[in-house]
Amino acid sequence: MTIRLAVIGAGLMGADHAKIVAEDMTGAQLQVICDMDANRARALADGCGAQDVSGDPQAVIARDDVDAVIIASPDFTHAPLSTACIAAGKPVLCEKPLSQKAGECLQVMQAEQNAGTRRVMLGFMRRYDQAYVEMKQALDQGQLGHALMMHNFHRNVETPASNFTGAMAITNSAPHDFDVVRHVLGCEFTSVTATQPIRSDGRVAPVVMVLETDGGQVVTIEVNNNADYGYDVRAELVGERGSVAMNNVAYSRTDMRLAASTRYDADWRGRYHEAYVRQNRDFLRFVNTGVFPAIASDCWDGYCAAIVAEAGALALDSGQKTPVRMIDRPDFYSIQKGSAA
Repeated sequence: MTIRLAVIGAGLMGADHAKIVAEDMTGAQLQVICDMDANRARALADGCGAQDVSGDPQAVIARDDVDAVIIASPDFTHAPLSTACIAAGKPVLCEKPLSQKAGECLQVMQAEQNAGTRRVMLGFMRRYDQAYVEMKQALDQGQLGHALMMHNFHRNVETPASNFTGAMAITNSAPHDFDVVRHVLGCEFTSVTATQPIRSDGRVAPVVMVLETDGGQVVTIEVNNNADYGYDVRAELVGERGSVAMNNVAYSRTDMRLAASTRYDADWRGRYHEAYVRQNRDFLRFVNTGVFPAIASDCWDGYCAAIVAEAGALALDSGQKTPVRMIDRPDFYSIQKGSAA
């Protein structure tokens, strides 16, 4: 059975998703590219072999020739479009964030619970990255003993906009770290502190957070959006019997002029391409079987990332340790992942 997919959003992320559907997802057909920019939608559709284009996402979601949807449009559209997919009874892979507002995440969760079945898979793709997979396996298999600490840093070449702030580093960049730490450790965060050093040039300085978990672990997260040298994400998990650390992914090394060097990517797309492919193939299996993927993020995970980010932004503003206060996890989201939704 061929699954007909619509991709909403024809920017960087939408283009990458469309290419994965066209080239790496056997059993999927790229049915519609939807974007407010008609020329951009047409160019992407022609390049990836999509059957049609549209500028109306609500109409695309309602189409009879669309079986499932990938949302890669601007962040503020994610919650309403996910809700529309739930109402239409169509599975959706929504890029993160579900929303930057925890209250809006709760509204999507309620819509999904009212529908009685899971429809929304959230695009926290780091769960599919081989480095994090191996890190979680080392912990789950008992190699490290009890987990004590997890250190994380997330560095970009430069901020995406001139008005970027330290708070935005927490709400826009750090949610990937919040989610993958929760996934690896199997924990929830209970408090967060946040601070920044002072740069000499006035640009946005790194944000450093220290978080505590309900399992008694301490987690550090550095987000440096003006690291200058390259895109660099790494982590180390420290247990009572040892530690496991991620390496920078580099396929070659140059030796010349009495020095050895490796390269960094300019952004996340090359570093996480394989993770995106794995994620999207898992989404296709979800569409085909109705079985929610075992390691995928759902609406609950989107809510958790948003509530931690809100607490982190408050901590940065106040300079005080800030509690992370979440609702109790609904039974609906306690269903064993990997079983029929």
